[in-house]
Amino acid sequence: MFDGSPAEGRDVLRFMTAGSVDDGKSTLIGRLLYDSKGLMRDQIAAISKAKHARADEGEIDLALVTDGLESEREQGITIDVAYRYFSTPKRAFVIADAPGHEQYTRNMVTAASTAEVAIILIDASRIIGKGLKSQTRRHAAIAKLMGLDVIVAVNKMDLLDWSRAAFEEIREGFERIARTLDLQPLAYVPISAKSGDNVARRGAADWYQGPPLLDILESAPPRETKLTAAFRFPIQRVARWGETDPGARRGYAGRVESGFVKVGDTVTAAPSLLPAIVREIRTFDGALDAAVTGQSVTLVLDRDLDLARGDTLASADVQTAKSVTADLCWLDTQAWQRGRRYLLRQGTRTTHAVIEQIHFVREVTELAAVSDATELKLNDIASVRVKALDALIADRFDDAPATGAFVLIDPVTHQTAAAGMIREAHDPQPRGPLAEESYEI
Repeated sequence: MFDGSPAEGRDVLRFMTAGSVDDGKSTLIGRLLYDSKGLMRDQIAAISKAKHARADEGEIDLALVTDGLESEREQGITIDVAYRYFSTPKRAFVIADAPGHEQYTRNMVTAASTAEVAIILIDASRIIGKGLKSQTRRHAAIAKLMGLDVIVAVNKMDLLDWSRAAFEEIREGFERIARTLDLQPLAYVPISAKSGDNVARRGAADWYQGPPLLDILESAPPRETKLTAAFRFPIQRVARWGETDPGARRGYAGRVESGFVKVGDTVTAAPSLLPAIVREIRTFDGALDAAVTGQSVTLVLDRDLDLARGDTLASADVQTAKSVTADLCWLDTQAWQRGRRYLLRQGTRTTHAVIEQIHFVREVTELAAVSDATELKLNDIASVRVKALDALIADRFDDAPATGAFVLIDPVTHQTAAAGMIREAHDPQPRGPLAEESYEI
């Protein structure tokens, strides 16, 4: 069973489940874990004896695998995001079970922020002939905003005797949503999470010629860790060794969020846009010649620049700007107040910012863009123009998810007000002074 160790040698796919309440998200994850042998015997025994089990006599309530809170089990709903791990011979997986209720949309956004694929579940038995629910539309919109690949799993098909007509009706309904959002689902799969049909194995629906859900997950394209991507290294800490050594230099510790860096590379400090050359790459296990995406290292430069936590070392193409257009998902129960200043946190950097303009708010029922909107309230999805006090790294979220995202925080309550994805930068800052000018400290 996958233990989270990189020594496993397999690539890891992070995916999440999304959908309305009672669509079967927790049961689906329980089924994937159960059928892939990802549950221990004592876990199976514990959920078999759980007092809030809702399964039929002789069956296991697989939803209890992820619904661990007492309040979740009492009400039969998911409230918090639950993470689980399992593996197959082809791939390791990290699953996030996100709540379906509108009240917990912010938790779904949290799960989406680290996922690569979203499985959007639809309960066929409850919506046939009625149209898709607004939460399904909202979750599809969030998946698009967060750049996730989407798999549509039409659940509880056994309750409709595996009707192909019902499946095609739901598929056509989601296709209309997908066209509006410019979304291209990887697959549509008819399943029964309770019985396991078409989840980890082929089952009922002889008219369905596609692979089961687990096979699709095993072959889903990962969010590429491209060695040719732009180098981004948010600084988390500044260290210094050998105070008495005349050749001592500061080290800048952090994690390579994208791209790669090697000794001898010229890097640019943002937001100051000052250049330097990488002299050493240090780790606890010794020096490296190069570091790639995902590695935590300490970079030693050929000059001591005035850098601190919140600054970023980047490739020469990095741009900074104080004004950006971004997509927002509003997460605070307190609505946006025009002119209110928020804290903006991008990576390890925090500054102040205001929302200057609302371009449009995405109306959930038909997913239309409402251009005359004047407010942002809980769960709204909008396109806005944000102006920051200090320059931001102007990466588009689609190009660099780690540095192209930010959060807005209410400075009084310290609640997360919104999650933002940068789509466009306005008036990029001019390049800094030449390296020959001394800005060493």
